[in-house]
Amino acid sequence: MNVPISLQGQTALVTGAATGIGRATALLLAQAGARVVVNHLHQSQAAQALVDEITTAGGQALALSADVSRAVDVERLVREANEAAGPIHILVNNAGILQEKPFLDTSEEDWDRMLGTDLKSVFLVCRAVLPGMVARGSGVVVNIASDLGILGRERYAPYCAAKAGVIGLTRSLAREFAPQQIRINAIAPGPVATAMVSLEHMSPEWVEKELAIPQHRLADPAEIAASVLFLASDLSRFYCGQVLGPNGGSVMP
Repeated sequence: MNVPISLQGQTALVTGAATGIGRATALLLAQAGARVVVNHLHQSQAAQALVDEITTAGGQALALSADVSRAVDVERLVREANEAAGPIHILVNNAGILQEKPFLDTSEEDWDRMLGTDLKSVFLVCRAVLPGMVARGSGVVVNIASDLGILGRERYAPYCAAKAGVIGLTRSLAREFAPQQIRINAIAPGPVATAMVSLEHMSPEWVEKELAIPQHRLADPAEIAASVLFLASDLSRFYCGQVLGPNGGSVMP
């Protein structure tokens, strides 16, 4: 039985959407009928190429640059998104960075940069978007975490800490805003074939680690986007504070 998912008439803001999981998510949400705000930072060409692809296919999208680790940028981003595309019905907090470094070589600057981009940004964007959702009495938030936020990994301490924080923040906000009919959930992907995770640029040791999961492969970004679409749709109406794991078997709760 074919069960089409329609997001017609809704506006989605996807942070870090110029490439990787964010790009695949923006494309899929647009295909489902959503107006998509493509957030990016210093990736104007890639973001505009995505907007052009969406609009050529008959969808609606616009690109907005903002550093989502900075409150002033986030406030401007949400204001401009509301003005250009209407109220935000769906928020996907996807922006993130990754760094491999031994813990004892990790500087305070490394820590602040990672936590700012991967965790603080989720706090800032949620804080800016949720008031509008509360006023309307509806909304969906999907936060992109990682299986490493559950498993941990050597040489990735700030990243693992940030993604574990995303999971904790998701559960806290889900409890707080569920009475306002706002669904807040997270996705903790396993290894995904993106510019951040490329087997071609990894040592044999790390290739082995990435592929040491039951499915023995990396996910395509579109496979992660499918979970976002599910959580953004009415099919997930009874999901609250959940962490979906499209991870190829890396984590089996």
